[in-house]
Amino acid sequence: MPGTTGSQFTVESSWESIACRHWCRYYSALFGGVQEFCNLEKRVVGRSVVLAYSGGLDTSVLVGWLQDEGYDVHCLYVDLGQPCEDRAAILQKARDIGAKSSELVDAREELCRDFAFPVLQWQAKYESIYLLGTSIARPLIAKACLQRGREVGAEAFVHGATGKGNDQCRFQLAAEALEPGIHIIAPWRMQKFRDKFAGRTEMLDYCEAKKIPVKATAKKPYSSDENCLHISYEAGDLEDPTVDGQSVIDFGMSVSPQQAPDREEQVTIRFISGLPVAVNGKELSAANLVVELNTIGGRNGCGRIDIVENRFVGMKSRGVYEAPGMTLLYAAHQGLEQMTLDRDLTHLRDTLSPQVAEMVYYGFWYCAKMDALMAFIRETQKPVTGEVTLTLYKGNVRVSSRTSPNSLYKADIASMERGGSYNQTDAEGFLRIMGLPVRVQGSVRPREY
Repeated sequence: MPGTTGSQFTVESSWESIACRHWCRYYSALFGGVQEFCNLEKRVVGRSVVLAYSGGLDTSVLVGWLQDEGYDVHCLYVDLGQPCEDRAAILQKARDIGAKSSELVDAREELCRDFAFPVLQWQAKYESIYLLGTSIARPLIAKACLQRGREVGAEAFVHGATGKGNDQCRFQLAAEALEPGIHIIAPWRMQKFRDKFAGRTEMLDYCEAKKIPVKATAKKPYSSDENCLHISYEAGDLEDPTVDGQSVIDFGMSVSPQQAPDREEQVTIRFISGLPVAVNGKELSAANLVVELNTIGGRNGCGRIDIVENRFVGMKSRGVYEAPGMTLLYAAHQGLEQMTLDRDLTHLRDTLSPQVAEMVYYGFWYCAKMDALMAFIRETQKPVTGEVTLTLYKGNVRVSSRTSPNSLYKADIASMERGGSYNQTDAEGFLRIMGLPVRVQGSVRPREY
């Protein structure tokens, strides 16, 4: 990964190497020979790479394929609280396939505290519904892989995202923001790789021939991505929009609303400055808090969605998601903000929130605009302190009560009963002033009615 110092991410020092790299890039630009460029490039850089490794079908295939191509592969499994995965088995599988190293880094707390919760404070939802569980995690994975690459002296960062999807954007934009001279290998954008693996069937056949155990099957070839924030499902039968996505998925975090208890359950969440800190009176770390709410929301059938979304690359795709804990947090946080944020500030935040959602979804986490927006939201959230009680029933979530020392709601002002500190007579002058423009317009351009 050129651009770093020391022995890590080795950069060639000879004039011959420099000249070779120059002409590789020249001919790549001239003829569009992406694969030829990659082949020439790897002759002059080292053969050691760090792979963002999940243990799923795609990255398991990549461990084998990269070795076939002559690379030493360092696998990094970023622990994001994936609820349905056997971490020891995943790491061992990489070693069994032949990885040079297979390591785990625990990023659960960082994911929730530094990535998910700031997005929560924004109430950011992509296209008004998706809670961005996968999108939020990608810049953190990229950062962890770069850090691991420095430790092992890798010369390139490899990811298994396809050339059709959003993850390639998120990985690359994050990596290049953190390490501008980074060398990225994205096999799905290489014709040589696609010729060998035209689809998931060929990948499954490769795994069978190499005796690589994978969770996906030809019968249920949908792809899943999971962390403690959510699980996403796509591909396979889900590519047919007439298929009921809820009926073909083996959900890992939640029961169906039909299977949820026939009684309501209440949960109380406490916030300090817009950050959740306790559930039912028990203070928890960020990651443990999300896990606790996943359990509570999951057993009540909360947090499942099925959407057709607009990818960054331009196509529409269908995805099924479950995010029980984050669904509860969004509802509670919004309920508390309704009491503690003034109208104009709330509306300004709501105007900017779709932009934040788009930036997270597209992969622009590390950029000046996001830095400024995050500074803004930290300021807005200072008064968002208090407790919210939610009532859950068969997938439904409603706010039952809320309290805050910073509440802007004053019953003596808002009351519809007699008395109070609000003088209704004052509204006469207010409306005369506010109505002046429409009265003038109406006199100049009378409207038919």
